Amino acid sequence: MGAIGALKAASVVLPTVLAILALATVPATRAFYLPGVAPADFAVGDPVNLKVNKLASPKNLPYDFYSLYSFCKPETVHNFHENLGEVLRGDRIENSVFRGTFRKDSHCVVACSSGKLTEKDANLIKDRIGDEYKVNMILDNLPVGQVRVKKVKEKDPDAGKTREVVASYYERGFPVGKDGAIYNHLVFKVLYHEDEVTQTSRIVGFEVEPYSVESSLDDSGKLASCDPKTGMKISEPNMKVAKGRNIVFSYDIVYVPSDITWSTRWESYLTMPTSKDVHWFSIINSMMVLVFLSGMVAMIMLRTLRRDITAYNDLETPEEVAEETGWKLVHGDVFRPPRYASWLAVCVGTGTQILSMVVGTTVLAAMGFLSPANRGSLMTAGIFLFVFSGVFNGYASARLYKSFKMAQWKRTTTRAALAFPMIVSGVFLFLNFLVWGQRSSGAVPFWSLFTLMFLWFGVSVPLTFVGSFIGYRRDAVEDPVRTNKIPRQIPEQVWWNGWLTTVVVGGVLPFGAVFLELFFILTSLWQQQVYYLFGILAISFTIMAITCAELAIVLTYFQLTAENHRIWWRSFVAGGSCALYIFVYAMYYFFTRLEITDVVPAVMYVMYMWLASFAIFLMCGAIGLYSANLFVRTIYGSIKID
Repeated sequence: MGAIGALKAASVVLPTVLAILALATVPATRAFYLPGVAPADFAVGDPVNLKVNKLASPKNLPYDFYSLYSFCKPETVHNFHENLGEVLRGDRIENSVFRGTFRKDSHCVVACSSGKLTEKDANLIKDRIGDEYKVNMILDNLPVGQVRVKKVKEKDPDAGKTREVVASYYERGFPVGKDGAIYNHLVFKVLYHEDEVTQTSRIVGFEVEPYSVESSLDDSGKLASCDPKTGMKISEPNMKVAKGRNIVFSYDIVYVPSDITWSTRWESYLTMPTSKDVHWFSIINSMMVLVFLSGMVAMIMLRTLRRDITAYNDLETPEEVAEETGWKLVHGDVFRPPRYASWLAVCVGTGTQILSMVVGTTVLAAMGFLSPANRGSLMTAGIFLFVFSGVFNGYASARLYKSFKMAQWKRTTTRAALAFPMIVSGVFLFLNFLVWGQRSSGAVPFWSLFTLMFLWFGVSVPLTFVGSFIGYRRDAVEDPVRTNKIPRQIPEQVWWNGWLTTVVVGGVLPFGAVFLELFFILTSLWQQQVYYLFGILAISFTIMAITCAELAIVLTYFQLTAENHRIWWRSFVAGGSCALYIFVYAMYYFFTRLEITDVVPAVMYVMYMWLASFAIFLMCGAIGLYSANLFVRTIYGSIKID
């Protein structure tokens, strides 16, 4: 009964997920600042320098700010420090001609003048307007945003009813223009929170309202249609872009006191246009799927298997043994090494490395350590966690390969260290070459490429060999049954027990657990929005992983009952097949949600989503194989074999 008791572990799946769900309800939006990030204090009269970042579009590649506003460059352009994640995202932070004095409003400040536009410059501006490019600027590490409002439903604590209220949020950046007119007058609103004790203030908001105005300079170089005390008179006509026109760029800066504290200043940026109820509905829906699947696994384990094991152990006569059917018949072949065992070990090891990276990054983000104030921190953390998880890759691939009783561990380790990074590098370098050709800020410079190569060859590869050395030195896991010298012939299989069923059934339920969060993640990646619900993402990922594991167990059991002992690759594919659904959904998202028309960004989207889906395939495939392997070892260790 000890083995049967071990099988009851499936019954704790649901309480475990419920515990995670309860922990995730703790608000995570209050802990967004990385320890050590100190606020900046401003006194009255301190200089305020606005920085510019990339021009971003949901339809095309990002570009440097001065690729469009070259006539607005300061005398000396300074590039500010960027981490690896910022560079890979295409951020290019530079100083600008937009300046102010803290808590002293300024109006009608002339920033620059374009001079007479050439036909090439006019067409470039029109193209940027048509592609819906947005200008990104930064003040005290806060991105500029336009205030938007939305109607949300909340519960009235007094009346006990749901009421509709208006909530505001920031939409990051502002458009280059609209309908052929360029926004050439900017009204900045700087929100500050004052400390009455120190008489200093901290910036807690950075808003902008862009306008397109027909403006010109007088003889003294000042705006002819602007009152320095009240600001620009916004009226028609708009500043249409055309060859030969001189566009004057100007701005106002207004300082407004606010009750927002410095520690909560990011909440307006992180408020999403959609309600959180949508996310919780997705979680509940996924939980129902998990309950159903867990019930199926529990039924197989605690009823069917108990009956089978009891019946097999009660067989006494040779005639009874000869008449046995089902999964016990393949006990002498189930642990036989599969074809391409080395590559299976490589795939499982790489999947383990990706799983370690995903879990580590999600946990750090859910705990608030990857602050949005530290741009690029999420991507940087993911890269470093992947690199240092190479030791898990080497260990997992070596342990699995040694369990197959094979000795060419050096070749397997080399493949584990180089195979997946070479695929990633090939895709990345090809796409980077295309982006370079477009002169986009998204092109990764040489020194960043050198850094990535060093992290791969100098850190990840050695750690993979270290992990493999440790794993291969340990004794191999002993199989619960002996493997026959001659393979058993597999009987003809029914159609529903084939590879197609494995892919279709094995992928649909795990995909259903994450498809809604996948929508918001894709929106964040490709439409310049911020995703921050990492607690909900952690729950969705946990449900997906458990679902992959349980489906791999169920499909492996059905395969064994059909006397098919080739379970290794099948269990791996069963776990990883959700990646196919994810890729198909990504293509559906491309055609229904994005408006990408140029070839290069379209190729980037398809290849990057294929790469992400391939990584998910390896990760979930490793989860499926680990689960199926544990299941098989448990059930065959519970029966008597002569």
